[in-house]
Amino acid sequence: MSKNMIIGQSGGPTAVINASLAGAIEYAFGSEKIGKVYGMVHGIQGLLEDNVKDLSEHFENRPSRLNRLRMTPAMFLGSCRYKLSNSDEEFEKIIAALEKYNIGYFFYIGGNDSMDTVDKISKYVAENKIDIKVVGIPKTIDNDLMGIDHSPGFASAAKYIALAVRNVTYDTAIYSVKSVHIIEAMGRDAGWLAASSVLARDSKNVAPHLIYLPEVPFSVDKFISDVRDKLEDYNSVIVVVSEGIRDDKGNYISARGDKIDKFGHVMLSGTGTYLKEVIEEKIGCKVRALEPSVLQRSAGHTASLTDITEAQNLGMVAVKAAIEGESGVFSTLRRTSNKPYSIEYYTENVSVAANAEKTVPLEWITESGNDVTQDMVEYLRPLVKGVPQIPYRDGLPDYVNVSYLDTKKQKYNNNDDSDK
Repeated sequence: MSKNMIIGQSGGPTAVINASLAGAIEYAFGSEKIGKVYGMVHGIQGLLEDNVKDLSEHFENRPSRLNRLRMTPAMFLGSCRYKLSNSDEEFEKIIAALEKYNIGYFFYIGGNDSMDTVDKISKYVAENKIDIKVVGIPKTIDNDLMGIDHSPGFASAAKYIALAVRNVTYDTAIYSVKSVHIIEAMGRDAGWLAASSVLARDSKNVAPHLIYLPEVPFSVDKFISDVRDKLEDYNSVIVVVSEGIRDDKGNYISARGDKIDKFGHVMLSGTGTYLKEVIEEKIGCKVRALEPSVLQRSAGHTASLTDITEAQNLGMVAVKAAIEGESGVFSTLRRTSNKPYSIEYYTENVSVAANAEKTVPLEWITESGNDVTQDMVEYLRPLVKGVPQIPYRDGLPDYVNVSYLDTKKQKYNNNDDSDK
């Protein structure tokens, strides 16, 4: 007798996390070993609250709707930031919820903390001889997951940052007045997104002129000196900084005092704004701080086709692995060549990624600490290629409906999503 499958999404959104969801659902529909496919609304927290959606009813035999899901950014099932305790009582509630729906396959799409959830649940079911396969599916725009060459979601966010820098470059180059624009990219402890701004450069553009990552200590005095030097050669200087840059004592430039989130992460805000004030005081030229913030996370209209394709395939690989008996793993990929770009898919023990962070290799950062090397460019360039065929309606992307996530009063109606 076939068992059912349940899948959830957790952490921050990306432009392609629903592609992983679509890939997992599609593969499950084609398997005789999986009965119904359910979704946890708002992740593990939703499961504990019995907030579960029948995805078979919504997507099976609806290829057009499944394709639109694949092209829809953010999370169709909603998200949560719920950290599991190690109490038996909480695990017993989770298992009871899974047994209610006859679940034999559990999948969780997320980053470092979500892989910790997969790790804990997989160990609990193994120790208690419970026949549920537990598998993770990776995602994060920060690209800081261990055990994978690059994380789904990163490439599309990287593409957005590079596009933003290039557009700002064209906007500011038309003026003769001296100016500095500081663009703050997400990245608490890993500078992959800020580094990706280097892709804005080509034979016609030298911006960004300066790039600062959290992997190396940041000196305000050196920063001012770097900016002054660039202003000698250019009227308009574009600077990209990671939100998590810190001084030589390890203190975040933008830390909000001692405030931390529930996962123990220091809460950051205002790196670009702080550096703007420093330049105004020390240099006195025109300066703006630009913070793409959440815009860089779910920009489906500028997504990388490579990113969407790999995200979908990783969803499929995860379900295939679970059907074949694997548990306590996550689907992943390794790069086999840059030119031509090629990868291979496999699975890795999820403990490799749980609560661990992959930072930018120091050898990919210039000795001056204000730029990245050609090795970084070659790593990044294949990831942002390809333009997906996004369905449009009335001039705007026609994404699947997720409004049901934003209100307790509105029930989701299948008719809200036309397949036409």
